[in-house]
Amino acid sequence: MITETIATGAANNFSARSQSDGLFTNNFKETPVWWDDAQPLDLSPRNDNGDVHSILPNRVDVAVIGSGYTGLNAALETVRGGRSTLVLDAEQAGWGCSSRNGGQISTSIKPSIEKLAKKFGVERAIAIHREGQSALEWIGDFIRNEAIECDFNHVGRFHAAHTPAHYEMLAQDAKQKTADMAEVEMIPRSEQRKELGSDAYFGGALYPNHASLHPAKYHSELLKRVLDAGAQVLAHTPVLQIEKSKDGFVLTTNRGTLMARDVVVATNGYSGKVLPWLRRRIIPIGSYIIATDVLPESLVNELFPKNRIASDTCRVVYYYRASPDRRRIVFGGRVSARETDPKLSAPALYKDMTRIFPELRNYRISHSWAGTVAYSFDTLAHCGRHDGMYYAASYCGSGVSMASYLGMRTGKRILGLESGKTAFDDLPFPTRPLYYGTPWFLPATVAWYRWCDTRASEKAKRHAAPLGR
Repeated sequence: MITETIATGAANNFSARSQSDGLFTNNFKETPVWWDDAQPLDLSPRNDNGDVHSILPNRVDVAVIGSGYTGLNAALETVRGGRSTLVLDAEQAGWGCSSRNGGQISTSIKPSIEKLAKKFGVERAIAIHREGQSALEWIGDFIRNEAIECDFNHVGRFHAAHTPAHYEMLAQDAKQKTADMAEVEMIPRSEQRKELGSDAYFGGALYPNHASLHPAKYHSELLKRVLDAGAQVLAHTPVLQIEKSKDGFVLTTNRGTLMARDVVVATNGYSGKVLPWLRRRIIPIGSYIIATDVLPESLVNELFPKNRIASDTCRVVYYYRASPDRRRIVFGGRVSARETDPKLSAPALYKDMTRIFPELRNYRISHSWAGTVAYSFDTLAHCGRHDGMYYAASYCGSGVSMASYLGMRTGKRILGLESGKTAFDDLPFPTRPLYYGTPWFLPATVAWYRWCDTRASEKAKRHAAPLGR
């Protein structure tokens, strides 16, 4: 159901004998490493004295709730389309997962065509998968056309098999993807060090068109485009209530009320009680990331010889990469059955990182942080309209391209353009009985998945010979 990183020299060498003793650098931060380059802007409304005050407009054509990739891309379309547009966020603009994610870009669709075909028919199943390809292609074109400087690159993804059986599963899936014109190449274990400097896996699938970027730089540049186009963006302005009216909607915020003809809900993993219908369909899941201190260039070249982004087939997924400047390793995943804070998650992530890359045992952690991703019960993204409001959400851990793409499509849909249509439009958006937005079932699910992953890996390793270098 749900599945889903150092200065050099002797002074930095340490033993990993304890979970936290000597694990962190002296300048350790509990904020994303991305914020060192592009910290979220504080767009709280202020007066001439610098004091926060209310400058809410009385009325706008479009109110966008959430200033992440979804909301900003929707806002960019509507404001450029001539609609007065206001973006509201409960935190700083981009404070959430849009500046906290791993910066990996895939085709985003998790269920297979076969599985989707059983629910929606072959034609729509193929169309949904092609939307994933379209999202990947679109974001590359968008970044180039807008001259957005965010270290975007088609580096390719190595999706590693943590058991031989998973390698065979990936091979079968590759045949289907190739038939649907998606590029994929199987890399056997004997060749995997050409793609990833680790012996921990049993080969994997290479997706050469998958990409990477600097997530906070991308968000910052996107925000500038929205502001330059004439939209208003207000931070620290949570929406407390939404009511329908004859002219659209009345939004109540901590700074007052306003009227909006159209509303876009773009809160994803940070959706709150104001919209219970959406909250019942969103499963918020904490995703945790660490970054190593600066590493020797030779070591980064050994571990990531082709600068691939990487992930694996474990049910409790790990994702990792070299930073855009190739000076650090950024390593993320789900580390706990329950939510925890970044300083407690760091030792667990470090343990898994050094299991995959034993060469990193002599290096420390400079950053540890967390963000909230959103899953759906059918592991699909969803967009459409409910109770007159537009929404796009549940990117299931693959939101960089899909959130941007569906935000863009939502903006076009508000403008009444044919190009706003997608294969995701108004798909059934399931929930479960007794679910109201707090995933009480998650601890048991994660614990079970982790046990299955560990058991499968231990069994596979007993029969694995070490790889030569």
